[in-house]
Amino acid sequence: MGTSNFAVFVDLENVGAKESLLLSIIEKVKIRGDILLGKVYGYTDRYTDLKPVLLSNTFAVVPSLRWGKVQKNNLDIQLVIDAMEVAYTNPLIDSFCIVSGDSDYTPLVGRLKSMGKHVLGISRSEAASSIFVNACNEFVFLESVAKRQPKKAKKEERAIEEGDINELVSQVETIVGDQDEEQMYASELKDTLNRLRPDFSEKSYGCATFGKLVAQITRNSDKLTSWMENSSLMIGLDTESEEEPRLDKANWLPAFRQALEHFKDEGFERVNPSILKATIQADYPSFEEKQIGFKRFSDVMKALEKQGLLVIEMDDAHTMLLRIC
Repeated sequence: MGTSNFAVFVDLENVGAKESLLLSIIEKVKIRGDILLGKVYGYTDRYTDLKPVLLSNTFAVVPSLRWGKVQKNNLDIQLVIDAMEVAYTNPLIDSFCIVSGDSDYTPLVGRLKSMGKHVLGISRSEAASSIFVNACNEFVFLESVAKRQPKKAKKEERAIEEGDINELVSQVETIVGDQDEEQMYASELKDTLNRLRPDFSEKSYGCATFGKLVAQITRNSDKLTSWMENSSLMIGLDTESEEEPRLDKANWLPAFRQALEHFKDEGFERVNPSILKATIQADYPSFEEKQIGFKRFSDVMKALEKQGLLVIEMDDAHTMLLRIC
């Protein structure tokens, strides 16, 4: 299986300029391939906390020089120009990641696809245009990216550096779960871990070979299993693992409250109802409204609104959004 080479273009306003989200985006892309080029747009002095992440991943910055009301359009145009220049001049790059949900980028996506490039879009659900979402080869909502990283990224990096097997298990579960078939060759897993952390070594975990580390990972995970297939070591999610958790009338409200609090902690003021439902289903795959005493998900949202956890709103495009209280 080949490795994609990405160029990543980030609209900082869309990300919310949080270090944890930027790290999550970078991880999402590195699971798919190498980042050969990265640029962020709209950088100002208030984003200095991002410097370590940007420098360690060799991202260039395009500063935001405020002048009148057209600054955002200027940055949008600059992003398009940069992306097209890369597409025409750098044959090594076969994939593009555009972190924005602006429909103005749809023609850019169309041109990149016509040149045989794979386009991955990432955006907050609140700001994602359905036109842009449908134009991309692949699209990921930023809320779901953040959901994969419930703990602070710096803490995770320190833990992995010190050889904490539990933190490594969590990261491997994320990597394997992101695969189309939720399984992969152990050699691919090692390549991915090396992309995410260049100083990664199985010896940091007391293992002489990566195969022994895989065995240790699966022993410490309730979700992962490994096996031999055509003389190759494989790792994947265990479909016969213990019974999945279920929501009922007694425990559904704390689960929804926790999901909403997580979004708020990550800087999301509003989320699309489908994102909230997908987040719940990720933790409780068999979730249905009837299990908790409702006919439709809209009834669940109204109940959450009565609890003071959110406010149901409509944007200018008549799309329903949930403002988190």
